[in-house]
Amino acid sequence: MSLDPNLPVIAVVPAAGVGKRMGEALPKQYLPLKGRPILSHTLSRLLQHPAITRVVVALGPEDGYFDDLPESRHPKLTRVIGGSERADSVLRALETIEEEGAWALVHDAARPCLSDEDIALLLHQCGDQGALLAAPVRDTMKRADAHGRVDHTVERAALWHALTPQLFPAQALRDALRQAKASGAEITDESSAMERLGWKPILVPGRVDNIKVTHPDDLRLAALFLA
Repeated sequence: MSLDPNLPVIAVVPAAGVGKRMGEALPKQYLPLKGRPILSHTLSRLLQHPAITRVVVALGPEDGYFDDLPESRHPKLTRVIGGSERADSVLRALETIEEEGAWALVHDAARPCLSDEDIALLLHQCGDQGALLAAPVRDTMKRADAHGRVDHTVERAALWHALTPQLFPAQALRDALRQAKASGAEITDESSAMERLGWKPILVPGRVDNIKVTHPDDLRLAALFLA
């Protein structure tokens, strides 16, 4: 099943985090990558895609860097103030979406290497219960005990790494995040919020270069992919 091309697709980018694991003074989404901030690369990929109607970015309440990005003045871009957690930021962005029948394409701010190919594949393979880019686990997986020793080997045949973008009907995702928040559930990605309500989104194999910049080494690897 392919997503109806007549329905609006709104990209949502939660960018209110500070990226403590990078060990930098700047929030990681503003660290330089090939002469531009990471977030600039990410937003430009989404803004230029013809299937994406507009982009909503959720920023930290004291963000002092976004206005310096050329994308900040793009006519397809809307900004909102995000929350303390990723799910809060996504929810606040979703609350600005009023387009009838809209789908929300949620993408990490720190994944600057997203390709048009992956976006097209996600839109093409999306079912009525949504879809997300993912990568099959290739390495042997171990579960540790409380002392950091191997407890047992985990069967990897059906394991996937969840990536972004993740694509769901905007209203359904908004309702799912509201319910999860009200119940105090831990939501690590959009799919997990939908899974709580019985949804079974499609796993769409994505490219290996769609990496998330989390540690300093990732920044160097992203530069190589962009080159």
